[in-house]
Amino acid sequence: MSEAGNERVAVLLRRIGALAAPTTAIALLQAAAQLTETWLAARQGLAALAGWAVVLPFSLLLQQMSAGAMGGGVAAAIARALGAGREEEAADLVLHALLIALGGGLLFAVLLAGFPRPVLGAIAGPEAAAAAAPYAIWLFGVGALPVWLANTLASVLRGGGRHALAARVLALAWIAFPPLAWLLSEPLGMGLAGVGAGFAAVFWAAALLMALIVGRGGAGFTPRLRMRPSATLFRRILSVGLVACALATLANLTTILVTRQLAVYGPVAVAAYGISARLEFLTVPLAFGVGSALTALVGRAAGAGDWPMARRTAWAGGFVALGVAGLLGLLVGLFPAGFARLFTSDPAVVAVAARGLAYTGPAFGGFGLGMALYFASMGAGRMSGPVLAAVTRLGVAVGGGALLAGPLGLGLEGHFLGVALGITAYGLITAGSVRPGVWPGRRAALS
Repeated sequence: MSEAGNERVAVLLRRIGALAAPTTAIALLQAAAQLTETWLAARQGLAALAGWAVVLPFSLLLQQMSAGAMGGGVAAAIARALGAGREEEAADLVLHALLIALGGGLLFAVLLAGFPRPVLGAIAGPEAAAAAAPYAIWLFGVGALPVWLANTLASVLRGGGRHALAARVLALAWIAFPPLAWLLSEPLGMGLAGVGAGFAAVFWAAALLMALIVGRGGAGFTPRLRMRPSATLFRRILSVGLVACALATLANLTTILVTRQLAVYGPVAVAAYGISARLEFLTVPLAFGVGSALTALVGRAAGAGDWPMARRTAWAGGFVALGVAGLLGLLVGLFPAGFARLFTSDPAVVAVAARGLAYTGPAFGGFGLGMALYFASMGAGRMSGPVLAAVTRLGVAVGGGALLAGPLGLGLEGHFLGVALGITAYGLITAGSVRPGVWPGRRAALS
């Protein structure tokens, strides 16, 4: 590469780093808080850990939809409006984003707090559902709406390039969550339900503070909330956000279906896979640190019609995410039992979790690459590649895992290998879609 080319790459990485640094710091805090959550659940006993594992994919879906999926749609729409010089449109998009957040929060609350036993029991049986129900009622019944509001308003700030401001508010929530969850679950005797109550409490505080900041122009513009909602502006968000939500649903449906397959091996296998899945999904907040920067930067480049810059930005960030997630996965794959023991002292659970992590850990790098380019694709408004990648991952992890476990005789290891192969396919297919034939493809650049 020429000296001028090296300089362009360096400048691009600095721009990504400047926006990614605060969100990455939050991702590390979030990862630490979620690891503490896993540890607290394990301290409540095997039944509680199994119940927590059944709720896990729905909890992840709540956060991924509100922050990365629909939140990405919000950030991308605002970034494209600002990149095209339409500040009034950006101001109008805030009301539409909040209405979508209200609907999303109520949907989670009604389904998972209103009917926790039938929903969770269909996945892992009545025993795990009974242990999970009080936790789910607090987590979703009280916490779903503030999570949607806080993450949506944070996405408004990121769309305006104010990543650091959004990060400072969310940092307070993730710092406060572990000690509050411990206080409620153990000294105050709420058990696993206390973890859900603590989560709800910190996000109500974050949502209120975020609303104050955005309302005072923290995103670089003042929202217009007294207006008639517009179908056109809803489409600006939903054209990307709904697709991204469907992809988040597919990702967690993969975890749900694998959990259901493992339920035949008993609660030890379900609990162990919960630990394995939690470590796997730690790459999501880590990739989101880079991905949130890519959504804003790619969105602005796409809004201005500069597609070569959009692709260069996406690949630069994608390689950063590949390196970070790959290093984490390498450590997990080399020391799987050590990581499993961070969450539980039950030797049976540790043994099964270690078997799973030995397969899935080395695939983390591909997952990080795929997730970063997925966020970049939201900024570009080009979601066909991530859709194909998510569907392929589901088919390989669930169908391929069943084939490996049953007809090919690998048993439990077959399911874990299927998960690892599905993750790898996801990263490769998403990466393959970030190319000139797709970005911008035959469609005209978004106006």
